[in-house]
Amino acid sequence: MNHSFKIGTIHIGEAYPPFIIAEMSGNHNQSIEKALQIVDAAAKAGAHAIKLQTYTADTITLDVKGGEFEINDPNSPWDGRNLHDLYNEASTPWEWHAHIMQRAKEKGLICFSSPFDETAVDFLETLDVPAYKIASFEINHLPLIRKVAATGKPLIISTGMATEDEIQEAVDAARESSCKNLCLLKCTSTYPASPKNSNVSTIRDIKSRFGCEAGLSDHTMGVGVAVAAIAHGASVVEKHFTLCRADGGVDSSFSLEPAEMQSLVVETKRAWESLGTPTYGTSDAEKKSLMFRRSIYVSENITAGTLFSEENLRIVRPSLGLHPRHYEPLIGKAAARDIKRGEPANWDMIQPDAPNA
Repeated sequence: MNHSFKIGTIHIGEAYPPFIIAEMSGNHNQSIEKALQIVDAAAKAGAHAIKLQTYTADTITLDVKGGEFEINDPNSPWDGRNLHDLYNEASTPWEWHAHIMQRAKEKGLICFSSPFDETAVDFLETLDVPAYKIASFEINHLPLIRKVAATGKPLIISTGMATEDEIQEAVDAARESSCKNLCLLKCTSTYPASPKNSNVSTIRDIKSRFGCEAGLSDHTMGVGVAVAAIAHGASVVEKHFTLCRADGGVDSSFSLEPAEMQSLVVETKRAWESLGTPTYGTSDAEKKSLMFRRSIYVSENITAGTLFSEENLRIVRPSLGLHPRHYEPLIGKAAARDIKRGEPANWDMIQPDAPNA
């Protein structure tokens, strides 16, 4: 079943090139000049969309120090950080949104956002965003999903950590609230994620199980996992994006730089173009190459009546002679005429078998 839809003027679906989203997140490092440079770089790299995150520290957590409000994970890029402090540093000021969206429009990019509470949805609606994204950590925030779905705009939901039942609950909440255009992203919510834990074969199952478009929110380094995801039916790929990882920032360590983003755009499109349909035989593009198959050629000058043998017949390129399947039957047959070395074997140069006595 076809579940494709459009965001702005761009088609989302397996029949169309992959939709590539550059996630800015907090890589602007609280500089609107850098935020605008990220937009420019994403457009130059060929991404189709730039995505923001719309929240304040106070709309996402409580200003509490210690305990569960501190990140305690040595494998996390945010180990030891207080949640409120971290989100205050990573947030994109709401007064920047209109400027960033205007720059994106000028550069031919779609710009939309992930709201993290209902007030963010109200704010984004004043900017007439063309779509919404629900982050993996918000997939259980059903009131937020219902609020977004009620706008009637396309909705993308990341599924990191979520069980099948949790995904179904989110999908039901969206559809019951008027969402018609839905895409679920396979996501591994570790930062960075490893290819081994990406399980992109889940993408095809997502499409059939939940009856919607599917894609990948990718936190691995490089572009290999995203390219593999296209072969499994991904129609959307989202990657965090930065001007330079060395600049630092809350998400820089697992973000793509401009040259890598350009590679992602090019290689995912190539992967999509390569899929085609199951087919055998010679394609139109291969017809000229048939010339370089092997066939039977006369390899020595021979006179009429000479028997064909392994010494005067060879299977070589090009393919203008008899098919190699006839090689063994030709051995021992007599030449019907003088034949020069390099002539392609054909039936006219073979004497007919003598009639039975």
